[in-house]
Parts: sequence; structure tokens; C-alpha cells
Amino acid sequence: MLLRCADRALDFTTPVVMGVLNVTPDSFSDGGRFINFDAAIAQGLAMLAAGAAIIDVGGESTRPGAEPVGLAEELRRVVPVVGELAAKGALVSIDTSKPEVITSAIAAGATMVNDVYALRMPGALEAVSSGAAVCLMHMQGEPRTMQQAPHYADVVAEVGEFLAARAAACAAVGITRDRLVIDPGFGFGKTLQHNLQLLRGLRQLTQQGLPILAGLSRKSLLGALTGRAVEARLAGSLALAYAALEGGARMIRTHDVAETCDVVKVWSALQQRERMA
Repeated sequence: MLLRCADRALDFTTPVVMGVLNVTPDSFSDGGRFINFDAAIAQGLAMLAAGAAIIDVGGESTRPGAEPVGLAEELRRVVPVVGELAAKGALVSIDTSKPEVITSAIAAGATMVNDVYALRMPGALEAVSSGAAVCLMHMQGEPRTMQQAPHYADVVAEVGEFLAARAAACAAVGITRDRLVIDPGFGFGKTLQHNLQLLRGLRQLTQQGLPILAGLSRKSLLGALTGRAVEARLAGSLALAYAALEGGARMIRTHDVAETCDVVKVWSALQQRERMA
């Protein structure tokens, strides 16, 4: 399975790792560490060297309770970083919902759009007409309020229905399925039990025939499960990454690239042995 990213492609024959690069002062995990341009570029290149297939650059935090960032400020944060990493040969994803940022980031060299609103903002669908890949994510509510009272009758079915509808909306404007990835949105308008149900039911979402991205790295569900602070959630993140791979995920979004690449290698080796048995 190939994901077409403008004039390049990601091969999902083996799952790939997406490195998280937050150029924000307030992201839940590493806010402020990479707000400086030089630090951001160094981190992006380090993640590539550690095995990341693509770097996801975000300039607006989407943690629960996060405040919106103005357009000019988001552009100032992300466009130079996207441009420099792309110039160095990296596959770059832009983590945004604003159509203006999508357009500018693609012009700077981004070949994928990772949108927590699944291209629902006015103009967002049209902004990716250039051929960039798109990750469509499910979120109940919006970042400032999404964790206040999330509710579902059947979280797996409802998330699946939403993602199928957004894929159809993409098809209606000419965004072909070989450019799409779907993300169930762990932690975005979900309780701990919702997240666990989604992870257990991830295989059902693969029936849509689209590759799945799983973003579970350092998330609050690990705090609830283990009692550990954000900076001490590596082991839990790796366990969740393995569970996501078992459920059919083909892309793992993570802050800890080298360690997650090791998980993918181990999982892939076991899969190969099973096929040979």
C-alpha cells in the first residue's frame, strides 16, 4: 500500500513512524523546547536520522483546553521550519486546520496535511487540491472543550462513520483515496474507556481500506493508566504503539522516534516469522 504525497510516496508495506515536531510554547508534552528555529531544525533532522519517515510540524497546540493561535503567528512558526526541512529532503507534514496555513505550508514544501478537524474548516478541502496527502482525524467537539463530557453510543462505529463520511467528502472534490490516511483521534473528545475501546476495535476501521495513523505517544490516557507524568510515559507509549500495530495501524505518530522504530522492527519481524510458519 502506497500513500501518494504530491510527487513522492510513503510505502506502508512495513509500518512507518511519524515524528512529532511542535514549534509551540504550550504543547502538552514538549511545549517550548523547539519554538526556536535552529532547535526545531535540529530536532527534525535528528528524528529523520533516528528512522522517522515523515516529520509532522505543528504551530498550534491541540491539547485539551488549548487556546487558538492567530493566523499570522502560526504561519510565522511553521512555514520557515517546513521550508528548511523540505529543502533538506525530508517528507514534511503540516499539522494544522487553517486553509491559509495549509496553502502556505504546501507552497513551502509540505507534502501531507494532518488536520484534527478532518478538513471541515471552510476552504480546507480546496487548499489540498495540489496533490498533498491528507490525514483525516476524528474529534468530538473542539480542543478547548473536547474533554468536558465526551459521549458515544458505540465509539468504534461512530468514529468509523465519521471518517468514512470525511473520505467521501474528499472524493467529492477530487482527493483520491491513495492520498488519504485516517486517524481515530485518541484523546480527542474521548474518555479513557473510549480510547481503550477504540484501540481494541482498531481492526474494524481497517475495513475502510485506508491506512490508519495512530497517535498515542505520551497521552493523558497513559497518565490515567500508569499514574506517570508526561516525561515518564515512554514505556507506556511503546506498549500502545505495539497494540496499535497489532490492530492494523500503518503509521505511528510519536515524540520518541528511535524507540518507536525499534517497536516497529520487532513487530514486523514477528509478522514475517508468522507468515513463514
